[in-house]
Amino acid sequence: MRFLSVIIGVLMLGRPGCTQPPEDRPPVGNPKFDETISSMLSFTVPTIGVQEVRDIQDEVYIFDARKREEYDVSHIEGARFLGYKDLDEQALNGVPKDSTVVLYCSIGYRSEKVAEQLRERGFTKVYNLYGSIFEWVNQGYPVVDTTGEQTKKVHTYNAKWGKWVDKKQAEKVW
Repeated sequence: MRFLSVIIGVLMLGRPGCTQPPEDRPPVGNPKFDETISSMLSFTVPTIGVQEVRDIQDEVYIFDARKREEYDVSHIEGARFLGYKDLDEQALNGVPKDSTVVLYCSIGYRSEKVAEQLRERGFTKVYNLYGSIFEWVNQGYPVVDTTGEQTKKVHTYNAKWGKWVDKKQAEKVW
């Protein structure tokens, strides 16, 4: 009976399916943005911070889980378009299931859902970029357009979500 009580207590304290406690999330520059992100995520896949990804950018597979038109405005250099609702299966060709995969979208909600799907498909080292492309540009890291040229434009989905992009760092498009 004591064992059962311990298990019930652990389940009540933890979030089912959570792989990373929300309090261990990577740092974000704007506390209000951090609050919004953490309220939107389920933390079902591990998160990774912008600085950490920047440091290993050339060593990992990075996938963009936004709509094609968002990706076309700008994306993290080297990122492959994967999409959200209708995944571009060809983007996954040649990616070993044991390689490190990082997904991002605008803030991390859509990329978390796609990361869950990749884990279900057998990918073992899948991470969600915490704060996603918004935090990437907020920290001053470059994005590129479809020609590979750096751009200041960032698709912010709409005006409501655009408030989380620092206007000094990017030109907002929706």
